[in-house]
Amino acid sequence: MSWDFSTDPEFQEKLDWAEKFVREQVEPLDLVWPAPVNYQPLTPERRKIVDPLKQAVRDQGLWACHLGPELGGKGYGQLKLALLNEILGRSTWAPVIFGTQAPDTGNAEIIAHFGTPEQKRRYLEPLLAGEIFSCYSMTEPQAGADPAEFTTRAERDGDHWVINGWKFFSSNARWAEFLIVMAVTNPEAGAYRGMSMFLLPRDTPGVEIVRNVGLMSEPAEDGSHALIHYDNVRVPADSLLGEEGGAFGVAQTRLGGGRVHHAMRTVGLAQRALDMLCERALSRRTKGSVLADKQKIQEYVADSYVQLKQFRLFVLNVAWQIDRYNDYKRVRKDISAIKALTPTVLHDIVRRAIQVHGALGVSNELPLAHMWVTAPVLGLADGPTEVHKFAVAREVLKGYRASESLWPSEHIPTRLAEAKAKLELEVGSL
Repeated sequence: MSWDFSTDPEFQEKLDWAEKFVREQVEPLDLVWPAPVNYQPLTPERRKIVDPLKQAVRDQGLWACHLGPELGGKGYGQLKLALLNEILGRSTWAPVIFGTQAPDTGNAEIIAHFGTPEQKRRYLEPLLAGEIFSCYSMTEPQAGADPAEFTTRAERDGDHWVINGWKFFSSNARWAEFLIVMAVTNPEAGAYRGMSMFLLPRDTPGVEIVRNVGLMSEPAEDGSHALIHYDNVRVPADSLLGEEGGAFGVAQTRLGGGRVHHAMRTVGLAQRALDMLCERALSRRTKGSVLADKQKIQEYVADSYVQLKQFRLFVLNVAWQIDRYNDYKRVRKDISAIKALTPTVLHDIVRRAIQVHGALGVSNELPLAHMWVTAPVLGLADGPTEVHKFAVAREVLKGYRASESLWPSEHIPTRLAEAKAKLELEVGSL
């Protein structure tokens, strides 16, 4: 048995190329066309710049690496994907340039797993080519992310399904070519067997985007998270994605790997914040010396470094477990754990970086304020932090049992008596 924390040289060359490419070629796009422009259909002006960058990624064999070779990807495991996503996390445009942007990656994955040949031809192929965007429409206004409280219904009517209900925070809906909608098809079967997934074009009659909600840092008119009313939306029976009643399994397939990707991209973003913190500490003087000489700032640097290193190793270990066991259920405790840690790690490191930069840190002349807003968003995306902590606690407690005695199992007088009895010593002889 051996432990090895190194990356094979061939893939390390790919990572080195990606890091240089993202810093020099992709990050400038974040400044010229800031988010959410990266999720909007390409204009002729942007296409002249973006298409050659995408082609460069394809030439390196790094396009849509989360998918298997039969779908145009490399079939990299979660560990290699994690190392790549660490680099892509630095830039809002990088996932688009590498064909790994959310929610499209997750949507592509479930269509690849559960879609019919016709669904793959119509939706998956242009999605993988980077020509269209998609939307995952699951969350509901009254229920948040709790599927047990969903009320959006899909009822069978001959050769069609009719969908009615409301969905909230359906990201990218305004620019998506198609939607993946989760709806109740059998209220009697419960949340885990009573819901189904549907694929439908965004322009299907009855799909009404009531408004586009912005994040707290965005002007209202730039919002990209839709409140959608599905008003007697009639879709053919073959719009069903996967089997009837199988939505929960489809959703878990989509979300497991996505949570690892979110976490590792956060590692890259937090590393960028730490880089800014350290540069500022060495550059700015106050009270007769640079900030880096101050004990409090040294504490900021040390805490941030340790916190990030611990988190990174945990995420990589989770990715390694997924590759080894090929079973998301077996690793779900640790997937939930890194998901719960993600917003805290980013929040803490960015907060320290903001503090060291002073007024400049909260201004719109540095990316730190946007990073700061990202932390609470990550605490809600793909399930609230509290839900994931509950899942971790539940799984951890399964490995323990209650004490069968009046006293805890580590009670010293009880253990001492047992130890002496085992050694056949009389009480008081020691």
